[in-house]
Parts: sequence; C-alpha cells; structure tokens
Amino acid sequence: MKINHLTAAEENFMKLFWKLDSFYLKDIMEQHPEPKPHQNTVSTYLKILVEKGYLSTLKEGRIFKYTVQVPFDEYKKFLLKELSHHFFNDSGKEILEFLFNEKLISQDDLKGYFDLRIEIKPTKPEEPKYEFAEEILSPKKEKKIKSKEKDKEKKKKKKKV
Repeated sequence: MKINHLTAAEENFMKLFWKLDSFYLKDIMEQHPEPKPHQNTVSTYLKILVEKGYLSTLKEGRIFKYTVQVPFDEYKKFLLKELSHHFFNDSGKEILEFLFNEKLISQDDLKGYFDLRIEIKPTKPEEPKYEFAEEILSPKKEKKIKSKEKDKEKKKKKKKV
C-alpha cells in the first residue's frame, strides 16, 4: 500500500478518524472539538482522504460509513522513514545521536529499552581545517620553495656553460 503525504489539516482530521476507526459524518461533527468546522468542510476532507486511500466508504442508504484504511502505526512508520531519508541519511545511528543530543531521549531510556550497556557520548564537532586560508595567509613558504627551485635551475645552467 502506497502512503501519500497529508497536509496539516488532513492530519488533524485523521487523528480524530484513527480514534473512531469506523464512523459516519454525524459522528465526526459530534466528536470534533470546538470550534467545529462546517459540515461541508468535513465532507470535502473526507472526499480527499478517500481519494488518497486513507479512508474507504460504504454506502448505507443515503449516507456513507467511513472506515480507516491506513492504520496510525503505518502512518508513523511512513513519516519516520521519510524523516530518516531526508534528514539523517537513512541512518538510525544519526537519529539516536540527534535525539540524545537534543535531550529527547536519555541513556536510561536506551538502557531500559535495549537492556544493554549503551553509552552515547555527545559528539564534538571537528574543528574546521583552514588549509586554503593558510595557503593564502602564508604564501611566503611557497615563494621560498619556488625561489630555491629557481636557484637550483640557475646553478645547473651555469654548470653546463
């Protein structure tokens, strides 16, 4: 099953739909927190989410019953894989380091989950190397080397003559 991206508004509606799992339009209107959107707005989002494959419909007389097709856990996996791919080079290690450095996860959390002795040390960024800047700032070294080479060439020419 291909999962598509959701807009922020679609995602907010889906959070309610995941709780209900199977519902009618009137259920949404009752369950939606204040301020309640207009019924036409909800109908439009329902239609969009059916087209995207997040919901399915079953016609019961004149009304539709909606059922969630993409479970919340599947959507979370999709988002995490997208995040990993676009921001962490598909590296779980980079994600864990980021979470640890941002204090979103602790060593105790990791130890409790994996039941291992894991010690993550904050990474120190390497100091930048200024090789190019050194070449520009200290051109004397190169001049000395070049002048020595020129002197050797001159000596060789004098010896030949």
